[in-house]
Amino acid sequence: MATFAGTWDVTIDTLIGKMAVVFEITEDNGAIHGTARSDAETVDFIDAAADGNKLTWSQVVTTPMQLTLKFDVDVDGDAMTGTSKAGAFPASKVYGSRTPAG
Repeated sequence: MATFAGTWDVTIDTLIGKMAVVFEITEDNGAIHGTARSDAETVDFIDAAADGNKLTWSQVVTTPMQLTLKFDVDVDGDAMTGTSKAGAFPASKVYGSRTPAG
């Protein structure tokens, strides 16, 4: 099973352009918690769940508009790839890397 904990520098390729986001993920006795921070806002992960190397969660953003995003990512070592989906909009590509500790 992958370790998801850490600070992740992530890019989301949205319909309105690339968004830089930092994910702060912690693991506590099998429970995964996280926040996503952009220049505009910081939001909490909702219902984060791990299955092997896969991590899924939702988050509610208000910028550039209020949307519920559903994330589905895979972690391979210090690399993260996957998608973010908002309602009827096409899925956005998500990719990034874990920041080295220290």
